[in-house]
Amino acid sequence: MFSTTPPAAQILWRNANGDDYHSEPKPFVQSGIPHASRHQYKGINPRNDSGRQLAIILGYYNGEPYLCEQLHSIFNQTRPPSHIFISDDGSDTELSPELLEDHKLYSEKVSIGVRPENTGFANNFLNALSYIDEPFKYFAFSDQDDVWHPDKLEKALDTLEQYPENKPALYCARTVITDETCNIINGISPLFSKPPSFANALVQCIGGGNTMVFNKAARDLIVESSLNTEVVSHDWWCYQIISGAGGIVIYDREPCLKYRQHANNLVGANKSWKARFIRIFGLFQGRFRRWNDINLSALVKHRALLTQENQNYLDNFVAARRSNFIKRFFLFCRSGIYRQTLFGNLGLLLGITINKV
Repeated sequence: MFSTTPPAAQILWRNANGDDYHSEPKPFVQSGIPHASRHQYKGINPRNDSGRQLAIILGYYNGEPYLCEQLHSIFNQTRPPSHIFISDDGSDTELSPELLEDHKLYSEKVSIGVRPENTGFANNFLNALSYIDEPFKYFAFSDQDDVWHPDKLEKALDTLEQYPENKPALYCARTVITDETCNIINGISPLFSKPPSFANALVQCIGGGNTMVFNKAARDLIVESSLNTEVVSHDWWCYQIISGAGGIVIYDREPCLKYRQHANNLVGANKSWKARFIRIFGLFQGRFRRWNDINLSALVKHRALLTQENQNYLDNFVAARRSNFIKRFFLFCRSGIYRQTLFGNLGLLLGITINKV
């Protein structure tokens, strides 16, 4: 599951019409041309201009049954993206252009990257992001099997544009949890009421990568910090490095998409009591501590990117994990770490007690 983000040379790109492969996706990007849905070709809203250029990085792996429905929800956004980069992480069957037959109108706005072998979902997203730069001002991750609410990107862009371009800013949101058909709603992801912060990011990710939209300053920070770096998941790392560097993290309490649950989910919704007990069992097995080993190693490697205050949080957290029982509790309290819910903090307290954090 965890491996170092691979060198950029391991992915080749072509456009959705099946043209020859290239080492860079840029030949397929029409610079400065905003993408409009079929409902917007007449009288394009002036707000959807080159200043709002947005690229989507869609992680793909054997996702053919769900991809068309997801693309339909993206193409029909009220503020559609400029370009979609589908990064195929070594699927058993290569993604065929025929799969996009229903979306020929938008084929010029889709590039497909193919890897010779599977690298894992986190590496697939982060490595693909390293290819995508100009002319885009905003970036979003997309899973292959969700269905986005029509205003997902509009809400995110309207929020991010309130902040300076040179300040890393990340938007994330809740999700509606559905069955495999995306028709039966099984609830909403947990509501987190405490503020986003690095102290929280050290022990928890509050937003799924499928909800994340971020500006170019955040993109540059993510790419700089993730190349040849081992991380647990792309979304948790984005939360950690952006909050740690003093960037802005916005958590939207309203859901932005339908999160489809099916047998092939790599990461589930984590809301049920069954999921909670699985997490507790994993805590005793040392899974959470191994995750922290990986993330903390990456953060220490890039500590120069963190603010002085967050370097202190990091140092206290690292020292606490290495200390005896009494000193461990003292240092953990001084570290200021917290999770978003009562149940989560009780689990954190248990983990500190048995030294599994």
